[in-house]
Amino acid sequence: MKPSTVKYLSKKIMASGEIPLLWGHFGVGKTDIAREIAEETGRELIILIISQMEPGDLIGLPSRGSEKTVFLKPDWWPNKDEVIIMIDEINRAHRSIRNAIMQLLIDRRIHNHILPAGAWIMGAANPPDEEYDQVDLITDPAFMSRFFHLELSPDVDDWINWSNQEQVKGEVISFIKEYPEYLSSDNIVSMRLNLRPSPRSWYKLSNVLSNLSENDMKKYGYVIAASIVGSEAARAFLSHLENKVELPNPKDLLIEGKNLERIEKLTNEEKVSLILRINNYFESLKEEDIEQLLSNGDQKTIAENVKNISVFIPKDAMFSVLRFLNEMVEKNKGLKKVFYDKLLEEIAIKLGDSTWMEGI
Repeated sequence: MKPSTVKYLSKKIMASGEIPLLWGHFGVGKTDIAREIAEETGRELIILIISQMEPGDLIGLPSRGSEKTVFLKPDWWPNKDEVIIMIDEINRAHRSIRNAIMQLLIDRRIHNHILPAGAWIMGAANPPDEEYDQVDLITDPAFMSRFFHLELSPDVDDWINWSNQEQVKGEVISFIKEYPEYLSSDNIVSMRLNLRPSPRSWYKLSNVLSNLSENDMKKYGYVIAASIVGSEAARAFLSHLENKVELPNPKDLLIEGKNLERIEKLTNEEKVSLILRINNYFESLKEEDIEQLLSNGDQKTIAENVKNISVFIPKDAMFSVLRFLNEMVEKNKGLKKVFYDKLLEEIAIKLGDSTWMEGI
């Protein structure tokens, strides 16, 4: 998203009591966005570069009280409502530091020190790729589910407007107008996140949606929803709001063989959403579910219905199901690995065409 959109949505998210996390390459303007929001809302900006901090810097040091140990406020702790706390370089910080800020993200407090009621929090991070010095890839879903994840990419028009305000030399501005490809060599932001919905994420989404106008909802509804519950759940949610066709239930399709005729009437976008639902169904199976499926021999039924579904679904979309099952075989152990392996084998037999399996 371009900077002006990220700034607008960040303000909406923070005004709703939630936390945006801005993902972008170096120099793209993450900190500038925080400064502009602070200036526009009359707030003090406190920037915590947590990759350079120790836990004591973040949470304060212990002190001896009359009968028990108490923790002193860290020197950055705000004393007024009109403040934005920007937690910068989140994915370059050591895990111990990220653990230390969890209480701040969850309860808006550290030890017995409570944030002022009106304080806003936002975060910033570089994409998790080889160009950046990172301690480790953040994969903890409990940590990442605290944020609305916004991708920030450079935009020529936004930058020219900003540079005019900042009195950047005319020669530089005219060059970028003539050669916009030189504004930045990094235009793609890959967050490598697998955002999944949870009861908490739907609650957080509801908080932000309550603060959006009808026009905001039309323009940004999907972006906001996808940033907290993931793209598939966001598509289903927006389709529900727009009264589009309801997608068939994956379990009904795969186990019962019901509603197969409805697939033909779906649009290509809805068919892709259905494939994502099928993949999520496979991934969400618990061991007791798998035991029941194996004992009933349902892997053969599922394979037969996958073949029936393939009649209505583009071949490249169906490949994603096979590739996903192959990934499940590789990443799981024990009973789950056995089930996914057997299922993949049964599907290969039912499809009866070796070119299908070459796609994985």
